[in-house]
Amino acid sequence: MATVKQVLRGKDSEVFTISSGATVYEALELLAAEDIGALPVVDNGRLVGIFSERDYARKVILKGKSSRDTAVDALMTTEVYSVDPDTTIEDCMALMTHRRVRHLPVLDERRLVGIVSIGDVVKNIIAEQRGQIRELRDYVAGNIY
Repeated sequence: MATVKQVLRGKDSEVFTISSGATVYEALELLAAEDIGALPVVDNGRLVGIFSERDYARKVILKGKSSRDTAVDALMTTEVYSVDPDTTIEDCMALMTHRRVRHLPVLDERRLVGIVSIGDVVKNIIAEQRGQIRELRDYVAGNIY
């Protein structure tokens, strides 16, 4: 099974973040501009939360707040589950499923080095399954002849 480190190698190395004092509107602009679903919230080099489209939908729109007047720290998720680069993709999927999260910041000795999304995990698992199917097909074909 692949590790987070291997998945990160195949992704853009830039990790987009936002500060807790930024407005929700600024966070939404960055999410849209980079076509991503979540932003780690980092203050003074330390991960303090995560802000996602889900936070926006559930905590701004439904509560009648203004994204231009509300700071990210008022809405961000502060209970952040993270993984390290040696975590397996299988363990990521288990954590995401159990905790019902779609994004996992990747910390290497407390330093944010990436983020893994549920899409990254699913793509990796599909690729691994395709490889296993090919191997089985080749094995069966070799034994038939």
